Amino acid sequence: MTGTAAQPYPPERELQPLTADEEAVVRALSRVIYALPRAIDADMIREQRLSLIEYLALANLSEAADRKLRMSDLAAAVEMSLSGMTRLVTRLESQGLIQRVKSSRDARGSNAILTDEGFARLEAAWPSNLAALRRHFLDHLTGLDLKQLAVALRNIAT
Repeated sequence: MTGTAAQPYPPERELQPLTADEEAVVRALSRVIYALPRAIDADMIREQRLSLIEYLALANLSEAADRKLRMSDLAAAVEMSLSGMTRLVTRLESQGLIQRVKSSRDARGSNAILTDEGFARLEAAWPSNLAALRRHFLDHLTGLDLKQLAVALRNIAT
């Protein structure tokens, strides 16, 4: 839902109350939005001493060219404010997992670079993240069309 303004409901369609099934989906979704990240985060911290947001930052850097992203791009990738990302990178930098360097293209900006130690930490945490994703989310989707679900979730998020 990033970067899009709220669109009014099309005037040609009459606004209808939610059906019982729609109401159930909306209520369940609101619980999932908050409960799922907390559950995965708790597992990651307990098992790896690495929060979910730290894991996601490392993962996004690992997938970037030269394992490097502008701070603003990294913040956007994990749906975080730039100031929040700055604090996160400072914490990860103090652990030797990320290096921060001035941007060669923009004197005002900085890049975050995943260090070899950070990549090793990410690899070590991957099994815990995968297990948490399966336990708290994917195992509950048995029988659903995951391709259709992925399309629907992407449409909601854009």
